[in-house]
Amino acid sequence: MMSLSVKWPLGTMSFLLSSLLILLTVSTPSWGQSSETTSPKASDGTPFPWNKMRLPEHIIPGHYDLMIHANLTTLTFKGTTAIEITASQRTNTIILHSNHLQISKATLKKGAGERQSEEPLRVLEYPPHEQIALLAPEPLVVGLPYTVVIEYAGNLSESFHGFYKSTYRTKEGEVRILASTQFEPVAARMAFPCFDEPAFKASFLIKIRREPRHIAISNMPLVKSVTVAEGLIEDHFDVTVKMSTYLVAFIISDFKSVSKMTKSGVKVSVYAVPDKINQADYALDAAVTLLEFYEDYFSIPYPLPKQDLAAIPDFQAGAMENWGLTTYRESSLLFDAEKSSASSKLGITLTVSHELAHQWFGNLVTMEWWNDLWLNEGFAKFMEFVSVSVTHPELKVEDYFFGKCFDAMEVDALNSSHPVSTPVENPAQIREMFDDVSYEKGACILNMLRDYLSAEAFKSGIVQYLQKYSYKNTKNEDLWNSMASICPTDGTERMDGFCSRGQHSSSSSHWRQEGLDVKTMMNTWTLQKGFPLITVTVRGRNVHMRQEHYLKGADTTETGYLWHVPLTFITSKSNSAHKFLLKTKTDVLILPEEVEWIKFNVGMNGYYIVHYEDDGWDSLTGLLQGTHTAISSNDRASLINSAFQLVSNGKLPIEKALDLTLYLKHETEIMPVFQGLNELIPMYKLMEKREMNEVETQFKAFLIRLLRDLIDKQTWTDEGSVSQRMLRSQLLLLACVRKYQPCVQRAEGYFRDWKEANGNLRLPSDVTLAVFAVGAQTPEGWDFLYKKYQSSLSSTEKEQIEFALCTSQNEEKLRWLLDQSFKGDIIKTQEFPGILRAVGRNPVGYPLAWQFLRENWNKLVEKFDLGSPSIAYMVMGTTNQFSTRARLEEVKGFFSSLKENGSQLRCVQQTIETIEENIRWMDKNFDKIRLWLQNEKLELL
Repeated sequence: MMSLSVKWPLGTMSFLLSSLLILLTVSTPSWGQSSETTSPKASDGTPFPWNKMRLPEHIIPGHYDLMIHANLTTLTFKGTTAIEITASQRTNTIILHSNHLQISKATLKKGAGERQSEEPLRVLEYPPHEQIALLAPEPLVVGLPYTVVIEYAGNLSESFHGFYKSTYRTKEGEVRILASTQFEPVAARMAFPCFDEPAFKASFLIKIRREPRHIAISNMPLVKSVTVAEGLIEDHFDVTVKMSTYLVAFIISDFKSVSKMTKSGVKVSVYAVPDKINQADYALDAAVTLLEFYEDYFSIPYPLPKQDLAAIPDFQAGAMENWGLTTYRESSLLFDAEKSSASSKLGITLTVSHELAHQWFGNLVTMEWWNDLWLNEGFAKFMEFVSVSVTHPELKVEDYFFGKCFDAMEVDALNSSHPVSTPVENPAQIREMFDDVSYEKGACILNMLRDYLSAEAFKSGIVQYLQKYSYKNTKNEDLWNSMASICPTDGTERMDGFCSRGQHSSSSSHWRQEGLDVKTMMNTWTLQKGFPLITVTVRGRNVHMRQEHYLKGADTTETGYLWHVPLTFITSKSNSAHKFLLKTKTDVLILPEEVEWIKFNVGMNGYYIVHYEDDGWDSLTGLLQGTHTAISSNDRASLINSAFQLVSNGKLPIEKALDLTLYLKHETEIMPVFQGLNELIPMYKLMEKREMNEVETQFKAFLIRLLRDLIDKQTWTDEGSVSQRMLRSQLLLLACVRKYQPCVQRAEGYFRDWKEANGNLRLPSDVTLAVFAVGAQTPEGWDFLYKKYQSSLSSTEKEQIEFALCTSQNEEKLRWLLDQSFKGDIIKTQEFPGILRAVGRNPVGYPLAWQFLRENWNKLVEKFDLGSPSIAYMVMGTTNQFSTRARLEEVKGFFSSLKENGSQLRCVQQTIETIEENIRWMDKNFDKIRLWLQNEKLELL
């Protein structure tokens, strides 16, 4: 599944490059802390024969025959599922999953072919575990083929998961209904009774009944359509390959499609609502190119005859990798050449590449259980970078992709973080795994490993892994074992399962002589939470290194964690990367000669931060202020990030970090500018929450003075590379929101012309956000934007208008906006988490957003699901910039009152920890910032 890149640009903690991970979910009862009850009672009061959350392993499904008949008028569906099973031990009971389905009949067929005997099965339901038990009159014989046939009915789900209802309006204003599926992680059981765990792989033969005015699509191509009654058609789809239940998909709609063939003969199609099918071409071309790239890169042909990409009008995640039928939010797939922004083109390309990477990583080879979700998601996130840098070089993903590592470190620096691979059991815990640690940290440590092994060796390792485990399930260590049997391509040889290097290895690839044990090394990154802080002290030619667990706000914390850190560095005397594997708490390396400066973590390829003791920071600050281009833009961004991380744990004074940012006056590249904004904007956001108006105003003015030259240089056009265009869009928005007059006046002029042309004037898409944000500040402008929103067919334009509406300083308008988007009539409910967060970032709106979250908590959990990334996003978005003790007590009080309906969520622990850190940080640094702002150095800006 794809995390949804945040489209809410400014004033968000993680700014443009953050990843929202608004994902999917499942309606769950409240999950108690313990998953095992002593003697559970079925819903009819009789004892239920199984007390564990996980299914027993002795009944193995091999194949499902599934018939689904949905009625899009009554919003109900009927189904029959026939599951071929075998038993590996004698048992009377078959335990499987079912959630919110009314089962009318269950029978057991014994044997195969014509001579099957049939007997009824008694059905017991246990809703707390979403399980049913089928009781056979006599025990199943080990190894014999049986078929379980279940007839059932259900309602189309009103949420975003299971088999759910979606609607859209035609240009003429008619509301049309369709039905689509979203099963990951635990919602296949809402559409048909099944063994709903990733390790129970089986093949599926799917039949869908529909009216003639609709079409049905599923994982496999259509084989035939049969008329079963007047006005009722049954579509038969081909049998799938062996796969997990969460990848099954079917859609009944009136979508239109466009298609192309890949070189190897796979038919690729994009499906969308009829009014938007003209926006499908960009994604179709990208999908063909990317599918061809992956077939080549993985050396494994895509195993299905077709790959459909469908844009669903109501969709909670960014996208979902169902095998052969990937599904997307409309904004993640449809590209309007007239109005879509540069970041939209980038987002669509990355999302399609993510879902297609899953066809191998995730679908062909699947994690055994959700604790290793990162094997799916970290890999797909990393492959976005690997594939798109080759297939779409003009997007220059290497310019900003690894800003994702900073986003991951933001949560990974908290004590409430979790290891990449971590035990989970109940649905809420499973949903909580879809976070920045599984996706972004997963991708960052894979990038670090690739940098360490070499791109070629890394590729051979993953190809071997995919070939060995095709159609199977894997654990963390299976990947490392595949990697460990590959050696880097630089004069190493295999010995006893390690790659060992002869003495002739050059110092520039100094990964130490004793050989590399990939599994031991990578376990330090996946089995313990957090990341290391490397402290570097230079004494002449000797460089002393020390590692410790970095935790926000902690001056010294000894957790005893040790990492195997593949360090890289450049110096004033050598700009080629030198390498050193730090496996112990401290070590020393010796340089060939003394240097003026040394910079570790070259190109930001490592998942660690660095502190330079003594005058180390001064010499790097001097370097940036003198000739900042002596090091790469990624290196400059990582220095900005490290400096402010070190302020948080007391290693670096705030004044030194602020001094470092002064060089940004001469910066022109996207990554360091965005990183500077990522560090500086939250400072005044914390001040807004404490009503420190004077210093807050001075700080905002300093920020604009710092970037004024770069802002003034921006043309009000759509020219330049994707990075230049994304930079322009953000800088002009910042300047206008901060009321920089040259920007505001120009935006007002554009908005006036656009409004006079009734919204039909074409604005450059890179400046539209700034123009709309300025226009939304008057009541007439706001109302006009909302009117245009209702008729717009462009996802980019709608998102830009949504954001602009959220910047209003009028409380009534903001309150109305929250109500409307939650109701989901004109503004779809899928947009609500983003709107709530944007209002929560608005200095006038944040009390309203926090109040709305508290008053509507139960409804929000019903719609978006306990543990889902959407809930986490809303909790963090409304509270994690609080910086007063009174607000902290409010947050603690509210969430502890929720008991099992939210008090135990990881995002609640994360936000409480963040608020405590905000308070401590402000108490410690506010006066220093005030004095620093009065400093004569700033007069020069």
